[in-house]
Amino acid sequence: MNFSRPGAIDLSALKQPAARPAAPAAGGAAGSYVVDIDEATFQTVALEGSMSYVVVLGLWSPRSQQATAFNDTLAAVINSYAGQILLARVDVDANPQIAQALNVQGVPYVAGLVKGQPVPLFQGTVDEAEMRRFFDELVKIAAENGLAGRAPASGGASEPADDLEEPEDPRFAPAEEAFMASDFDTAVAEYEKLRVQYPADVEVAERLARVKWLSRTKGADLQAARQAAGDNPDDIQAQMLVADLDVSGGKVEDAFLRLIDLVKRTSGDERDLVRERLLELFTVVGIADPVVMSARRALASALY
Repeated sequence: MNFSRPGAIDLSALKQPAARPAAPAAGGAAGSYVVDIDEATFQTVALEGSMSYVVVLGLWSPRSQQATAFNDTLAAVINSYAGQILLARVDVDANPQIAQALNVQGVPYVAGLVKGQPVPLFQGTVDEAEMRRFFDELVKIAAENGLAGRAPASGGASEPADDLEEPEDPRFAPAEEAFMASDFDTAVAEYEKLRVQYPADVEVAERLARVKWLSRTKGADLQAARQAAGDNPDDIQAQMLVADLDVSGGKVEDAFLRLIDLVKRTSGDERDLVRERLLELFTVVGIADPVVMSARRALASALY
């Protein structure tokens, strides 16, 4: 499992109207960690929730008897993790855009979300033992990436991590609180303060880059952005927005190639602006990603 590349989910393709509260799964008892989400609540419940705890997306269709029966097993296994994982169920018949964004070919389909990054787990049914193997690995890797929070039970307030787990760094609390409230400007400002205080802290740089990227892509229309970039090939901001959206949609190489080409065609302050955006997206995707390493070499060639 590789959490270094956003990939797979084109968040820009999902409309983002005013969020409605996610509904607890039908028949769910108190203490359930299963919610039903839709296109309106995908960002706030699934994407933003995954910045604090592990989210598992379970896509299903009420027309599929296999998927319906599988939901019960999936919910029972998720609940046994007592908040380490939140199951966000999606009816693909009612929410086709989410299925399209994930490029789902059939249901049931299960994917993980860790800090906004999707990881396909399995398509079709698996037995309980195999399911637990996937989820155990997901929780383990999430913890290695600094994600050890507990999901809210039945849509309630988030619970703190177990005492045995490493607590969230208190330095990030103001920024994370602003981020969870969708106040991106404040979140960016708080992380900028931390970057000045801790210039060598890699996690601060990563969090800042990710929040800035999410703030730029939130609510952006991909088709309109592509049209504007196509009509104005020398418009720096238009080209950089498409690159941001391409990273959201998993088209990482396309994003990097677009900006590297822009570096070749610009100079002075404009070139510096594009180069900084590229470096920021390298951080978002993950500096160890092979695509990033290749793009770094291409950027060096373009600059020198």
